[in-house]
This record gives sequence, C-alpha cells and structure tokens, in this order.
Amino acid sequence: MKAALEIKGLHKRFPGVWALRGIDITLDAGRVMGLVGPNGSGKTTLLSILMGHKKPTKGEVRIFGMKPGKRVREITSYVPEIDHLYGWMTVKEMADFTAGFYRSWNPSKFRELLEFMDLNPSFKIGNLSRGMRARLKLSLALAADPKLLLLDEPLSGIDPLSRDKILEAFIKWFQFGEQTVIFSTHIVREAEKLFDYVVFLGDGEIILQGEPDELRNRYGRSIEDIMKEVYR
Repeated sequence: MKAALEIKGLHKRFPGVWALRGIDITLDAGRVMGLVGPNGSGKTTLLSILMGHKKPTKGEVRIFGMKPGKRVREITSYVPEIDHLYGWMTVKEMADFTAGFYRSWNPSKFRELLEFMDLNPSFKIGNLSRGMRARLKLSLALAADPKLLLLDEPLSGIDPLSRDKILEAFIKWFQFGEQTVIFSTHIVREAEKLFDYVVFLGDGEIILQGEPDELRNRYGRSIEDIMKEVYR
C-alpha cells in the first residue's frame, strides 16, 4: 500500500526553542492516526508543516510522494484549532467560499452534514456558539472529500453534545480505508476508538508510537491510560 505520509528526521526550531526534534513517521494511505499529547507537545507545529504553512528546519516530509505545498493543499482538508471562520458570513456563504478551493467539493454531502449537525445554511457564523462552529468546521472539511484530513484538537473546549456530534459525523461520513486522517488531540477517551495508529508526542519528540491493539496488549490498559502514564 502506498504511504500517505513519510516523515524522516524532521526538526523544527523557533527562536530559542526546538518545537520538533527527530520525528520519523510512516503512515499508509487509508489509515486513521491519532496524534496525541499535552498542549505544547508539538502537534500543531507538525500539522502546520504538513500543510506547508511552516518550513522544517531540517528533515524530509512527503505526502502521497509530494512535498508540502499547493498540490498537497488541493487534496487536504485542514481543521485548525484556532477559529478560521468568517463571522460576517452565513453558513451557506462560508460553504460557497470553501467550495472554491476544492474540485472534489460535494454539495449534497454538505447538506446532509448540516442537517445532522443541526445547522441552518442561513445562520450567521458570528452568532454561532463555539460548539456549533466546531461542528461547521468539520462539516466543511468532510464535504470537500479530501484524500487527507488533518484535525487539530477538534474536541477541545466544546460542549459534550458537540463532541458527540463531531465523532458521530466523522464515523458516518469519513471514508474509512480510502481517506487518510491525522487526528490531533489531548482528549483521548472519546477518540481512541477511531485510531488504527497512534503517535505520542512530548516536548517535540516521539515518546511512543504503534498500533493501538499492540500498545493496549503491551501495557494492559487503554490508550488514554497509557497516555497518562507516559506523560506522568
């Protein structure tokens, strides 16, 4: 199977600090990788490099054989932790704007997602709660039918109902085995059932990585409890 992601010897330095050091990851296409770790562990920096928003200090990154950049962004949906939605737009206007970046945009899927997420196309984004905005961000990402989906803390800081909706929508509309996802989170309990590969980041380094079942068998506990142990 062709690798969706190949990272070799990746380092990223900001003034006075190494954000990433010696990252090596290979991920086959069609898999769901959990990128877990506490805030400040380097997860967002890694995703930013994959999108081409930041340049590595050294090392190599290939996404479906390509360097991060315009061609990768055309096949990738990125849901950042920061709110990137335009508050003055309606939900429909935001969808029309987003659709312009993707040849693969699926309008019927977006309508289904809005109904499931209890979002009205006429809603003004500036009036939506944080949880509703999180639901909209995922809906936009899934409707683009990307080859690669990057989710940066999609469950952080939102209400339990919105977390449930996001996980249910992901399970229902994500094309398991065909699309590839990197799911960055420090909230592992609800998300670990989705992962078929896990990478634990800490202080910019990989502490542990592997198949979830193999790790559960090795440690005799859940991924969430393993996380508590390795970051103790």
